[in-house]
Amino acid sequence: MSPIERVRESLRGYGAEDRLMEFDVSTATVELAAEAVGCEPGRIAKTLSFMAGAEPVFVVAAGDRRIDNRKFKDRFAAKAKMMTAEELDRLTGLHFGGVCPFGLPDTVHLYLDESLRDWDVIYPAGGTESSAVRVTPEELERFTGARGWVDVCKPAAGE
Repeated sequence: MSPIERVRESLRGYGAEDRLMEFDVSTATVELAAEAVGCEPGRIAKTLSFMAGAEPVFVVAAGDRRIDNRKFKDRFAAKAKMMTAEELDRLTGLHFGGVCPFGLPDTVHLYLDESLRDWDVIYPAGGTESSAVRVTPEELERFTGARGWVDVCKPAAGE
């Protein structure tokens, strides 16, 4: 099953498959996704993929935020080391630019960063480099089975 089909199937379980949007343009970066969706970059919910020691840890954060390495290490007892493309593909079948929080294997530890709560509606990727899903932060938690909320990002510029 392709990544976008996995996302669609995952959303179908919640009656939310109509929230998956596919575009004729790239959504592979926060800026491109915000332009395609027509929203502020902060509303793009980027899924960041790390290896925390031997554990795959994904953190979904607001698009205008960056990981705070000290907070990450304090929370996960490991340095924030981004996954390689090979690790990401082997563990999830996803590719950079389309990494999403839906339909992930149980071996991936998924967390939601508190920065998402700044927005009423957010747009995580839908499994491809040209897709997004319209959800609230609370729906994202429910639709993904995230392990919880964390605070591992720096404040947005100007905060």
